[in-house]
Formats: sequence, C-alpha cells, structure tokens
Amino acid sequence: MRNYRYRIYPRAREQAALWGVLRLHREVYNAALQERRDAWRKCGVSVSFNMQSAQIKEIRAIREDVAALNFSSIQQTLRRLNKGFASFFRRVKAGQTPGFPRFKGADRFRSVSFVYGDGCKVRTDNQGRRCMYVQGVGALKVKWHRDVPEDARIKQVQIIVDGRNRWFVTFALEAPAEAFARPATGTGEIGIDVGIEKFAALSDGTFIANPRFYLEAQDRLAAAQQTVARRRRGSRRHRKAKAAAARIQSKTAEQRRDFHHQVSSRLVNTYGFIAVEDLNIRGLARGMLAKSVHDAGWAQFISFLKYKAVSAGTRVEEVNAAGTSQTCPECDATAKKDLSERVHTCPCGCRMDRDTAASLVILARGQSAWTGPPATTAVKAAA
Repeated sequence: MRNYRYRIYPRAREQAALWGVLRLHREVYNAALQERRDAWRKCGVSVSFNMQSAQIKEIRAIREDVAALNFSSIQQTLRRLNKGFASFFRRVKAGQTPGFPRFKGADRFRSVSFVYGDGCKVRTDNQGRRCMYVQGVGALKVKWHRDVPEDARIKQVQIIVDGRNRWFVTFALEAPAEAFARPATGTGEIGIDVGIEKFAALSDGTFIANPRFYLEAQDRLAAAQQTVARRRRGSRRHRKAKAAAARIQSKTAEQRRDFHHQVSSRLVNTYGFIAVEDLNIRGLARGMLAKSVHDAGWAQFISFLKYKAVSAGTRVEEVNAAGTSQTCPECDATAKKDLSERVHTCPCGCRMDRDTAASLVILARGQSAWTGPPATTAVKAAA
C-alpha cells in the first residue's frame, strides 16, 4: 500500500460545494457521537458501527441534503468515529487515561473519504485532460505532478483542506512492490544519530543541521494566538484570527515535511544500508525537551526513510538505542558523559564528536544485526 497526494484547484463554485460536503459529514459525525454518548449514559447501551450504518437510509429519506451525499462516504465517516472509540477503549484497557472522543468543530473536521469508483473517480474531460469527479461537487482540476503506477489500484480517496485553505486529494494505492521500485543507486553503509543540537550526525563525520522551523515561527505564532485570545468567540474577527494562526502552524508543518522528504531521499539514494536508533519517541516527547523533540519530527523522518528505502532497494535497520552515546566506537568500553559534554574521549585514545561516536556505534550494531550479505567496512570519522 502507498499513498499518493496531489494538489487540487477547485473553482469558487466547486470550493463552496466541497465546504458543504465537509459541513454535512461533520454533522453526521457529531450526531453519531451524540447518539453513542446518550445511549450509554441514559440506557447503558453500546451503539456499534453496524447499528448506525443501518440508519443511513432512514436519515437520507428525511434529509435531502444528506441524501445528496454519497452513501459509502457517509459510512466512511461513521467508520472514522468507530476507530476513535476503538482507540479510546484500547488505551483504557492499557491503563492509560485517554480523552473521550469529542465533537468536531468546523476547524477540526477537514477531510472526507470515499471508496474509489463510488462517488469519486478519475476521469477525462472534453479536452482530454485528467480530472477527478466527486459526487455533488463536479470535476476538479488536479495537479498531476507524478503518474499513478500502471499496476496500482486506487482503493480509497481522501479529500483534505489544510490550515491554509489549500485542497488536496490522497489516493490509497495497492500494487505489487515492484510497481513502486526503482533501480538501486545507493552504495556503502551509514549510521545516523538523530539529535536536537544537530538534526543528525552521520558515521562518516558529517552533520545535518537542525532547521528548527517551530522555533523560527514561535514568536509570530505566539502573537497570532494572543490576537485570537483577544477576539470575541464566534465573531468574524475571531475566525479570521484563528485562520491566521492556523496558517502559521500549517506552513511550519509543511516546511518540516519538505525537509524530511529531502533528507530521507538523499540518504536512501546515497547509501545501500542505513542504521538508525529505535527510539521511544513518544516517551521523549513527554519529557522536558518535548518542544524540541516535536520540532525535530524524528518519527516522521524515520517513517519517510523506511518507506523510501523499500523503493530504492536500501536496507534500514533499527537498533537498540540504549547506551549508544555512552559507548566507545573503537573499543566498545563504556565512557559515561553528561549531556553537556559534546566530545567523546576514551582512555583507548579515541576522541571525536560525541554524536559522531554514537552514529558509529549505531552503524556497528546495525551491521551485527543484519542477516543479509556481509557489510563493507564502516567509514570512520577522523579523530
């Protein structure tokens, strides 16, 4: 499975229709959530997806606007709510204290899903151009920046609007792995130690700077959020201030995503074997460095690295992260140091940047864990 995302450019009439579709799906979501909550609180009855799905025909018979929506897309919205409840109860059983699924405001419901071929399909218009037809909306212009593989089948379609009011469509594709593969170009091995001061230290002695996109936008975002706080809730000025703050957050996320795409592509195209730490990122994101961890976005970066490596014929090995920064890459002795110590020094004579030393340890662990062909000699950084 692979997701392909494209930008769509709806005209004013089509954009108004898309907002209407989102509004109605949000009403369905909130009404279904209300029914589940009331049934449990008042009668102790648990309402399932099948029970709510069976009510769609009755609702469509009395609501013309809902009747105009695609039937299976309404089911997708109900499945979305059902997944939220399943996740809630799973965390409860695990002993956590999750928040109960909550009602969605207009700014928190920004996507609608379709089963491909049922209310949403790629077509060719009268001028021979490919477009995407959506039931109740019309034919939408799509920026096809890359072709869908011939062997791929589009299973699902999701239409999304971001915080900057830009519209996108995401196709969930199913195809043999060969359909996404491309000739392998990477050679050699590399170890990667992700961090905060530097985004990543490589075992060949090079570093990738941390752009800190959130830190760059923090002052502007704080000012925008203060403006939101001063506006009266529900007013036009309040909505405009919220949209301005959302645009800053959306741009920061886009910058981070683009940076991760560029770095991960460069690494998988350059190397045939990559070793990274298997970090407990969720735990780190709850600690004292939470803001910096979220700003770096390690989870997204490693996710991009892994899925691109499959297409590029590159092997990505996740290794145990325990003690990588406290181990000497030359003699494997433990060389304990505080976080403030940025240089690794060992009695064996090894002296180098602590992050580079950690990346060499990560590479060595990855090579020993790999059961494939014998790895070539690791490139050691200069002392």
